[in-house]
Amino acid sequence: MKISVNIARVIVGLLFIFSGLVKANDPMGLSYKMQEFFELWGMEKFNSWTLLMSVLMNAFEIIAGVALLLGWRIKLFNWLLLALIIFFTFLTGYAFLSGKFQNCGCFGDCLPITPKESFIKDLFLGVLILYIFFNQKFIKPLFPEKITTLTMLGITILGFGIQWYTLSYLPVVDCLPFKKGNTISEKMKIPAGARPDSFAIRFVYEKEGKQFEFSPAELPDDLATYKFISRKDKLIKKGNAEPAIKGFALSGVTDVDSTQIVLSQPYAVLLYCEDFSVPVSKWEKEFTKVYTSAKAKNIPVYMITSQPNDVSKYISGKSFADIAVFKCDFTSIRTAARTNPCLYILKQGTILGKWSRHHFTSAYKMIEGFTAQQPEINNQ
Repeated sequence: MKISVNIARVIVGLLFIFSGLVKANDPMGLSYKMQEFFELWGMEKFNSWTLLMSVLMNAFEIIAGVALLLGWRIKLFNWLLLALIIFFTFLTGYAFLSGKFQNCGCFGDCLPITPKESFIKDLFLGVLILYIFFNQKFIKPLFPEKITTLTMLGITILGFGIQWYTLSYLPVVDCLPFKKGNTISEKMKIPAGARPDSFAIRFVYEKEGKQFEFSPAELPDDLATYKFISRKDKLIKKGNAEPAIKGFALSGVTDVDSTQIVLSQPYAVLLYCEDFSVPVSKWEKEFTKVYTSAKAKNIPVYMITSQPNDVSKYISGKSFADIAVFKCDFTSIRTAARTNPCLYILKQGTILGKWSRHHFTSAYKMIEGFTAQQPEINNQ
């Protein structure tokens, strides 16, 4: 019994640590996934809290996993883990049974799993946690109290520190389709060999006040005596024929799609600003150097935002006030830019680098190494 309990403890502890670390690499991604649930349930008023909830949940998974491995405050953490797995099982069960989610976000974007797989995983974890819960008397602390407490303090700092870093400087491991080295135009295509959605055609007819539904092979011989009502295409099997990058469409003041013009440039600089919640004064100096260097080499610089009408209000009088502005779907911007603002350098649509405002100087150094380009023709 003691051996089996400790095996279960190691499995649960390691899984929680792994899950927490993977999501701590991109807490903003989990925040957006929470917003999907809230919007589906008509609870949008909680959207402003999702980032805090994400950070706390990720840190707790890491802390709880380590506490279980070390046997620290085992009674408290057994109750907390039991409550958490019940909550997780409810969410993944809903995601699976509702069919409204392709990925529950349980392991972030680095390890996407289907709602069904996640639901089964949580059921398995639930069984193990219950087994540990009812046999916790066999779990003993591995180290003296003082050493364990100091270790847990360090783990707590680590759990929150990782997330502070990734929220400030971008994820350490980039698992998004806009990662360095990817060609945006290629990621906008449906992957070769992808499976499209499978549909079954259903015809709805009415006869003598009753409605009947038929497949094409089931149409009755006396069809002329029925009244046609409608045709339905029923989804039988969900496919995976979707591009990695969706909704990336850039248009300027004329509303003309300029996406391919931007992606075909020999070099281009993109400044993503979902909004201006981070004051321009916090990144103006560093971006001015980037902008000035790029313009001197005839490299076009574009600002991409979901709020184009607000741009002039915030950058009026700045050295880059004449920057070309493109609007883009905010979901696409959130996928591309995990920090606000975020800077990209492209070479014919291939991402050479991406930086948060804290590392704009690195972008400036890269541009300084480029040769001057032919003057840009404004096709906006």
